[in-house]
Amino acid sequence: MRQRGFEVCKGYEDKNINVPKRQTAHSVGYDIESAEDAVIPSLWKLVLSGKEVKPTIIKTGVKVYFKEDEVAYIYNRSGNPIKKGLVLSVGVGVFECDYYGNESNDGEILIPFYNFFPVDINIKKGERIAQAVFQKFLKADNDEATGERKGGFGSTERLDARVYVSKSIITNNIVSPSNKDFNEGV
Repeated sequence: MRQRGFEVCKGYEDKNINVPKRQTAHSVGYDIESAEDAVIPSLWKLVLSGKEVKPTIIKTGVKVYFKEDEVAYIYNRSGNPIKKGLVLSVGVGVFECDYYGNESNDGEILIPFYNFFPVDINIKKGERIAQAVFQKFLKADNDEATGERKGGFGSTERLDARVYVSKSIITNNIVSPSNKDFNEGV
């Protein structure tokens, strides 16, 4: 009987996708790879050019399954912020069991990154970009949740949290919250 694991998503069967795996006997996280080459633009280049700042979504081509009393957390790899300036826009990804196989994206694990380095970062297909950790979760007394998932990535709360920054608030390459334009422009 299946308990927990990973599968290749529909549409990726012939694209040489590796399911996540642990690298050592004592590893906790299952390393997740990029399904394709991608460029993650520098946040600073976007700001200075007046373009919209939003996370770059990296496709993985894999989905995760597990029991109803479990959760899969998606964490950044520890070297990404230091070596590449990459930070998960969601902090930690939280995958519930009903995300698996959803209609909108078959439950594909998508990794949203911001790049805080001053240069664009290239990600290669097959590069390890994040890691998944399985855990049990507990419910509170009198928990009566009965809702059903309606969609995939970010579907439980549609909030447009894109950041727009005006060039006028940048002085000497430093974003200044004390600048009068800051509170009006953001």
